[in-house]
Amino acid sequence: MINEREVLKEKAAYFAQESLETLNNYLRLPSVSAQHRAIPETVEFVAGQLEAFGGKTKILNDLGGNPVVYGFFPADPHGNQSKTLLFYNHYDVQPPDPLEEWHSKPFEPLLKDGVLYARGTADNKGSLIQRLAALKTLQEREGLPCRVKFLIEGEEESGSAHLEPYLKKYRELFSADACIWEFGSKDDEERVQLYGGIKGSAYFELSTKSAEIDIHSSEAACIDNSAWRLVQALSSMKNQNNDILVKGFFDQIKEPDEALTKWAGNLPFNEEALKSLYGLKRPLITEARGEDPRQALMFYPTMTLCGMISGYTGEGSKTVLPKEASAKLDCRMVPGQTGEYLYKCIRRHLERHGFSDIKVTLINSQEAYRSDINDPFVKLVNETAQEAYQSETVLYPTSPGTGPMYIFNKYLHLPIVSTGVGWAQSKAHAPNESIRIKDYIDGTLHMVYLLKEFAKN
Repeated sequence: MINEREVLKEKAAYFAQESLETLNNYLRLPSVSAQHRAIPETVEFVAGQLEAFGGKTKILNDLGGNPVVYGFFPADPHGNQSKTLLFYNHYDVQPPDPLEEWHSKPFEPLLKDGVLYARGTADNKGSLIQRLAALKTLQEREGLPCRVKFLIEGEEESGSAHLEPYLKKYRELFSADACIWEFGSKDDEERVQLYGGIKGSAYFELSTKSAEIDIHSSEAACIDNSAWRLVQALSSMKNQNNDILVKGFFDQIKEPDEALTKWAGNLPFNEEALKSLYGLKRPLITEARGEDPRQALMFYPTMTLCGMISGYTGEGSKTVLPKEASAKLDCRMVPGQTGEYLYKCIRRHLERHGFSDIKVTLINSQEAYRSDINDPFVKLVNETAQEAYQSETVLYPTSPGTGPMYIFNKYLHLPIVSTGVGWAQSKAHAPNESIRIKDYIDGTLHMVYLLKEFAKN
């Protein structure tokens, strides 16, 4: 008697391998949302692939921003017509810079020793094509066991600024019983990482201008300059011990309950692997503060200085007092916090400390979200991952990263779990981003198993 699981495994491997050519063509599109590159052709490609795999599509572009692609796959006549699974993905990618650190061209896929390199492999083009390969597996074998929808946006890497109006207007179109989110990877010990939530993010620009032109630095005895003003303002907001000093910054936080705190305390954490992966030169912040890094990653907000621009930074010397300076500031938020409230806190802080000349702009903001880790769907994703990958899984209540999960729950009211095709060395957002073909194949099987079991419940 033929083992149905073995047949599905073989079929999933076949269609995953067959889909790699489609993935390579997708990766060749430099769809960098921050630079407005290749967006129309990528939208056309994505919609075309959904249709090629048997789906119906709509391109939604009536509310501003990059278009949102809707895809729908009906259940087989013998399938469960009352159950709908929604997949969230995005077709935009991060800029490939710094280009000199890539070992191959970022938008020309390179397969080497079972690893596929290109910008967007892990985040998040590989996951979309893998989902489609899973649908193809079921279509060819027995038909889709339930209804499937896709929401594929093009601004995730720049803050999903226009997504909420689309979800609000088209909430019925995207209505579903549960959602699979766009990212995830294996850790350094080959455990599959799943995420039931995500931190929020408030991204600010701080800037100041002290003169109309750069001034000869010999005037520094009596003239202040923008670079020092901005540095001094920033240092008033966070001290050497990494304490955030902005009054009110923590006031809105909804503290995790005892069960969730205990769950986080049992999560794996490999400090040496983390230091090795990034080549860290300094101790972890939590090490210096005597804190548990697992609790910090799950439940603590952050304030990160992401970049600064001022004065002369070219070769050799140019002695000037810079006329202006600016900095990018990223605050990862936990449930309860909002970007608008943090903006008010930062603005008040600067004024109280004598820095009213520092202009603060809130560029974008997304709130945090966390599914109930005891939800049956969350458990189902975890169980089917263990079966498909034949490896241990780790379910994280919250990812330290950010995405628009909060607004999905706000308008669609559904449990969300994130899982993807990455591995410990995927280096998403960095040079030499990659996925392993074996993980891509196993992840395809995971989606096959999940859809079958989801339709039964």
